[in-house]
Amino acid sequence: MQRLFTTFADGWPGFGLLIQRLLIGIALLGRGIVMINETLSGTQIAPHIAGAIMGAFILAGFWTPMAGALVAAVELWIAVAGTGDTWKSILLAVLGATLAMIGPGAWSIDARLFGRKHLPN
Repeated sequence: MQRLFTTFADGWPGFGLLIQRLLIGIALLGRGIVMINETLSGTQIAPHIAGAIMGAFILAGFWTPMAGALVAAVELWIAVAGTGDTWKSILLAVLGATLAMIGPGAWSIDARLFGRKHLPN
């Protein structure tokens, strides 16, 4: 996993990534919950549930590159299929893709598991 990132950004860039992860994760989880309560068809709910699961991964900062790429794919699927708000899906797809490219930041589970290790003196 460490090969996917050059660094785990900390400071202000890391804080910005944390805010971005929180925004995407909350939006995906919230929309998944709303769709479960509103929709009866399993084919309409399935991509939203997948998005909500990936939103939980992004919220925690766990497997962020894969979760971000999957969010981008699922949200583009939702936009093309027309089972949700098209512009919101496109926005979440772009944000998921940017997280997949940038990484989770220093305040994430990925940073704890796969970040640079310091050897004791």
